[in-house]
Amino acid sequence: MGKGGKTRTVLLPQSVWQEIKSILWGTGPDDPVFRSRKGGPLSTSQALRIVKNAAARAGFPEGISPHWLRHAHASHALDRGAPIHLVQATLGHSSVATTGRYLHARPADSSAHYLGV
Repeated sequence: MGKGGKTRTVLLPQSVWQEIKSILWGTGPDDPVFRSRKGGPLSTSQALRIVKNAAARAGFPEGISPHWLRHAHASHALDRGAPIHLVQATLGHSSVATTGRYLHARPADSSAHYLGV
């Protein structure tokens, strides 16, 4: 579940899904996939700490967060030609205008490149 109680869907390769299913054997459909040390769902602050620690171990600069990863996903998908409505649906935005904030004009970009002239 995401912000506003919206259901979020994440597509995974079959191999990853099989691995997750093997970990979740014997759990209910509403049980958390990733659990805290106490067995409950991860809190927002726990998820942030995990992402920040992983980014630091990987040598990334400070400022990496789950929201930064979400923004990077959207930006890269749009840069690689994903239809904006698909990115909108993936992110769960109710308005395409919100998703449009992830579009970034590059200095060498021009709509003239698409005119075939």
